[in-house]
This record gives sequence, C-alpha cells and structure tokens, in this order.
Amino acid sequence: MGNFFVNLPVRLIAQDSAYLEFFLQKKLDPELGLDAISLESLDTTWHEEIASTLLEAGRMCSIHLPFHDLQPGSIDDLVLQASRERLQRAMRVASLYSPRFLVGHNNFIPLYTDFFSKWLSRATQTWRRALEVWPDAPPLYLENVREQDPRPIGDLLGELSDCRVRLCFDTGHWFSYGGGSQYNNLSVWMQALYPYIAQLHLHDNDGVSDQHLGLGQGSIPWQELFEDLECLNISPGITLEQHSKEELEDSLRFMQRHSGWFSPLGVRNQDLELMLE
Repeated sequence: MGNFFVNLPVRLIAQDSAYLEFFLQKKLDPELGLDAISLESLDTTWHEEIASTLLEAGRMCSIHLPFHDLQPGSIDDLVLQASRERLQRAMRVASLYSPRFLVGHNNFIPLYTDFFSKWLSRATQTWRRALEVWPDAPPLYLENVREQDPRPIGDLLGELSDCRVRLCFDTGHWFSYGGGSQYNNLSVWMQALYPYIAQLHLHDNDGVSDQHLGLGQGSIPWQELFEDLECLNISPGITLEQHSKEELEDSLRFMQRHSGWFSPLGVRNQDLELMLE
C-alpha cells in the first residue's frame, strides 16, 4: 500500500516467528528495527533468510537503525567512535533487506546547546560516513526525539541535504519528549521543517511519557496535524509505531474513521479492512 509501514523489531522475529507470520498474513509491510542485541546475536544468513521470506511474500520493508546508547554528534571522542562503528555495522546488515528507506535517531540533547557547532559538524560526519558504507543506500530519514526546538535537526538536515537525508517526524516524540503538549507548537515545527518531511511515525500518548498508544487513545492533536499537512501541500509516508496487536488495531480503526485524513497519504479503506480481518 504505497508508503505505509508498521514497526517490527527484528529481535522479536528471532524470539518468535509468529510475529513475522502475523505481518505476512495481514499483508503488513514492516519497518524492521535493528538494535545491538540483534546485530550481535544474528548472523548474515539469518538476515538473508528473513529478507528472502519478505521478498517471496511480496512485502516491502524499511529499516530503523539502532539508537539505544548512540550519540551521532557526541562531543566525547570514545562515545562518538562507538556510535559511528555501530551505525556503520548496521548499514551493512540493512543492505541485506533492500529497504525502501532507512530511519535513524538524531539524538540532539540540551547538553549540546553550548557546543552546537561541534555537535553539528560531528553529527554530519557520522551520517556521511554511515552512508559511505552503502553507496547505493535508499534515502535516510532522521527523526526528532528529545528536541524542544526544530532548529537543530533542521540545521543538520540542511548540512546533509546533498545525501538524500530528510525528516521522519515522530508525533509521539514531539508531544511528550519535545514538550509539544506543553508548548502547543505543532505548527511551528511543521512550518520550520516541512521541506524535509518525508515520513511520519504515528503513535499517541498523554504528553507525559512516550507510551506508543494507538491513534486516538492519547491527546495528540491529530486534526491539527492533518490540517497542517494539507495546508503545506505535503503527503509523507506513514509508519505506525504501536507496541501491541490491540494498539495496532486501535490505530487501524482510527484510520478508517478518519479516511479523509489518510487517503491523501495513499491509505485505502479496503486495505485497512483486510488488515483488521
């Protein structure tokens, strides 16, 4: 269904093949999450077999690169070295899946405000080096995480614009970690970053913690988001990031009820009905 994905950590597939079987049965295209555990414990043959299974089933995938403990723009040389090595290793594994796109965490934190130029330079080089590992890589989308201001990630995207690096706007991160529930500044983010927005990570929360609830089960101002997308004339792809089957079903039903919001993004009601059977 075009550019519509649902998150699926690779380590869950390794623990229980039923996770992948569910995706194949429901005709869901997974955003496969790579982390240090899966990268260290699963060999190349295992990844090749999963990639072959997806291909034979006619399913596309995207890849979410590792992010736990990583600081791509760290001002600490040792942390920076480890972050770069992990991301470069992940890129080699990601290439086995022929994904439509890659997602990475920007991970700008308030500590870096006083060292912004150094952070920006280091983060830029980290992502350039990661992409050099796979010269024919698909587009890389960096997502907001804890930023309370869109400018740092906007500056980074500007530095990387020649590398087909764009933005995955994460609604849940903006609303909770980014203080969106407090500042009510969604339109500020949209206006600042809309030229870069290529993908949306959609999940809901109460504005206090990053709960990954089904759409409509929290307090995110969805109507405002879709009005902004229409006003700015952009139609990004979407990835649902729920953490349970029940929350996923909540999101699919929400999308059915608000088909007018999602149809411009390539989501068809008949496909949603099949996913809910």
